[in-house]
Amino acid sequence: MLVRAARINDLPALLGLAVEAGSGLTSLPASEERLERRLHTVAASFAGKLPVADADYLFVLENEQGQVVGTSGVVAAAGLREPWYSYRRGLTVTASRELNVYRQQPTLFLTNDLTGASALCSLFLSQPHRHSLYGRLLSRARFIHMAEFAGDFAPRIIAEMRGLSDSQGRSPFWDSLGHHFFRMDFARADFLTGTGNKSFIAEMMPKFPLYACFLSEEARAAMGRVHPDSEPALAMLLEEGLQDQGYIDIFDGGVTLEAQFNQVRSIRESQTLLLAIGTPGEDAANWLIHNRGRADCRITAGPARVAAGTLVVAADTAECLRLRAGTPVRAVALVGAPQDVDPYGSLAR
Repeated sequence: MLVRAARINDLPALLGLAVEAGSGLTSLPASEERLERRLHTVAASFAGKLPVADADYLFVLENEQGQVVGTSGVVAAAGLREPWYSYRRGLTVTASRELNVYRQQPTLFLTNDLTGASALCSLFLSQPHRHSLYGRLLSRARFIHMAEFAGDFAPRIIAEMRGLSDSQGRSPFWDSLGHHFFRMDFARADFLTGTGNKSFIAEMMPKFPLYACFLSEEARAAMGRVHPDSEPALAMLLEEGLQDQGYIDIFDGGVTLEAQFNQVRSIRESQTLLLAIGTPGEDAANWLIHNRGRADCRITAGPARVAAGTLVVAADTAECLRLRAGTPVRAVALVGAPQDVDPYGSLAR
């Protein structure tokens, strides 16, 4: 298993993953033109040639046969070129002693509060590979790369989670709100946001506070929820230290998680060690290991143990990283669900 920077020749594989992902994964649209443009941006980002406002990092996961079977990404600083919109959940209270009336009304405020944060995105793992360590490696690889190149990312990290939609791509939140301003179904709006039209659509949404009581019961129930395929990812991000601070996506109502950079476990607990090749031992825990490269980054997971400032790994792990003994690596323990089961599949937007 290997996570590396996405390359232009990954385009056919990424297009296949985008088609498999379907609606809801707005940052990975099934558009060859859009994906090709993004891959050129990704190459320039990993090469350190773009300012933080434009940098976009996309990783791919290769299986043992060298096939690309998953993606994960992070936008270095969201909203510095075009507005980044979210709804902030609030509360409006009305009361009258004379009339013996007291009402609490959940309210939605359109905000740009999350502008400038590093945004996790494009996390998707092909269905046949949702087992073993694939999902945890794919998701957490971003964090250990961010730890190694902290200066390339913002002090705040966010993750817009995929909201509720059915097998036909229908979103109850969109149908009750956005559909009234755009006479199109959610799947079409979702595709347009993934092809670069998100800010235009957002700017056509009402700016004044919205009383949630005007939405349908189904839409209110969807606020702050995630798609069933994203529930394991939600649990993993909560385990990493991200939290719900009251923000939701303006299109499908999915929850947005956030954390300060140094609060994320895989960033905070990662350390630089010298690689040693040997026998980790039968009881060795799985570790996430980064070769410390930028454009040529290689990240894997496998059994390892720390001994006197070294990280002892098996020969095949070192071979995957293309490193010799004595080379510095960045590593962190890969904790989470039981190691023989990997539930992480379709994830953030």
